[in-house]
Amino acid sequence: MKELAGRLTALDPDAGAAVRVIAYFDRLSESRAGLEALVRGAAVLAGVPARLVDAERRVRVRVEADGTRRDSGTPPDPGWPSAALVPGGAAALWLERAEAAPSVVDAVILERAAGAVRLVLDRTRGRAPVDDPALVETVLDAGAPEAARVHAARRLGLDPGGTARALAPLDGRPLVMTGRVDAETLTGRTGTGRVDAETLTGRTGTGRVGVGPEVPVLDLPRSWAQARTALRFTAEGTAQDPGPRVVHADELGGVALLADLVAPGAEAPPDVRALEAAGASTPWLLATLDAVVSTASLRAAAAEINVHHSTLQDRLSHAEHLLGWPLRTPQGRLRLQLALTMRHLTRS
Repeated sequence: MKELAGRLTALDPDAGAAVRVIAYFDRLSESRAGLEALVRGAAVLAGVPARLVDAERRVRVRVEADGTRRDSGTPPDPGWPSAALVPGGAAALWLERAEAAPSVVDAVILERAAGAVRLVLDRTRGRAPVDDPALVETVLDAGAPEAARVHAARRLGLDPGGTARALAPLDGRPLVMTGRVDAETLTGRTGTGRVDAETLTGRTGTGRVGVGPEVPVLDLPRSWAQARTALRFTAEGTAQDPGPRVVHADELGGVALLADLVAPGAEAPPDVRALEAAGASTPWLLATLDAVVSTASLRAAAAEINVHHSTLQDRLSHAEHLLGWPLRTPQGRLRLQLALTMRHLTRS
């Protein structure tokens, strides 16, 4: 690459400089450089301050031409040369140059740096949720023509050849997301590594969300169907409705088959009726039993609900008397877990 740049420089200085810019950002990408390093590279190569602004993901980075980071709250000048991170998107990389039009080298710097920044953002924070209701409805509609879904995907800033996943909130609008689906993705802050209900509440209006698997963009209707199935396995996370408020479809495995067997609103199976009756008479029972089936041991379950191990043993004895089957055997725990799961499915 150095030899090619040297030869091109002899023929056309701009062409040689452009090749060196390409090689520079390729090296940064290969070393998995972060956002600040990429913006710094753009500033130093261009000889003017550079800034990255992605308001939806709460990312603002500004670096002076000497490589010093100095962020600014003032908005970018529309006259500065810039490159959008996605076609038609608001997020962009800017060079603070007063000239009306960028040079050839400026254009290459912006194009290569913006591409590298986009990859870092998608890898570390994912793409911000896209929520234009009509467009989202189109990409999730299995009956919509493929051309219409491709058009809607592009309008939403999705690569039709890429991957994404659907999210199904209980009371909010459907969402489509790319990248990791975790608290960092949704808030721009370091998170738990998975989506949590509190994070989603601010965006969807509810803490109960089904998360579909990551699929090719044109296969999003399948992710949407599985997200809606996953939603049926969620709970309110309260003492009377314990359980996860966010469920990932690709973590259900064969348990997802229960959704086909237990119809919403249908008469509850006998074990579920037994749970309902026991829970109505014993306020602590449902949360205790959920802790038993969702932790690795009885001691862990006791810690989960903040009671002494002996207290948990007493509670289990009482619960066994109310339910009519043992809860401290593998078979009894499996029966209990199925009953709790079917309880979610019958009421959803």
